[in-house]
Amino acid sequence: MLIIGIAGGTGSGKTTVVRKIKNLLKEEDVAVISQDSYYKDSSHLTPEQKAVNNFDHPNSIDWDLLVSDLAKLRSGQAIESPVYSYITCSRSTTETVHVEPATIIIVEGILIFTNEELRKLFDISIFVDADADDRLGRVIQRDIEERGKTIQQVLKRYQETVKPMHLQFIEPSKRYADIIVPQGGHNRVAISIIIATIEKALLTRGE
Repeated sequence: MLIIGIAGGTGSGKTTVVRKIKNLLKEEDVAVISQDSYYKDSSHLTPEQKAVNNFDHPNSIDWDLLVSDLAKLRSGQAIESPVYSYITCSRSTTETVHVEPATIIIVEGILIFTNEELRKLFDISIFVDADADDRLGRVIQRDIEERGKTIQQVLKRYQETVKPMHLQFIEPSKRYADIIVPQGGHNRVAISIIIATIEKALLTRGE
């Protein structure tokens, strides 16, 4: 088994990189775990508190559960990954996603390199880099289309939490990456290097 961590700022193109990696490998060989599924439940907060909930701080993540689930997968056990809703800021109490161990486990999220215990589980660490303007454009589109936000709300959150948290936590975590991918998922050369690195690592392990 090979565990790959893919980090990068909000809107950097991590999902595109993950998708392109999956498309170039056998689908049944790859399982993807999203950091976003492991946000702490905030259903107890008031609507006003939820509106300013900081999703970009390491304290917002249930690291113990994420590390535990990844360790289970590494040991050959299936897991039930939680389901989190940005709309209600809550973790589902009735729904989970069943994840079976796979040859390649990809863990994707903005903060995954900020946790030392999680970093130790990664065989390959990849940081997806992108210009701040490009990331902001993707954040605006995503938050309006998928999370029901207004452009004013998105810009306010970007200035007050996304940008400062990126500078404080996410950008510095780049130093833990084995591979840095500039221009996000549009960098075909970087994607080719990643695939070659994965194939070499699997060959070395005899998988």
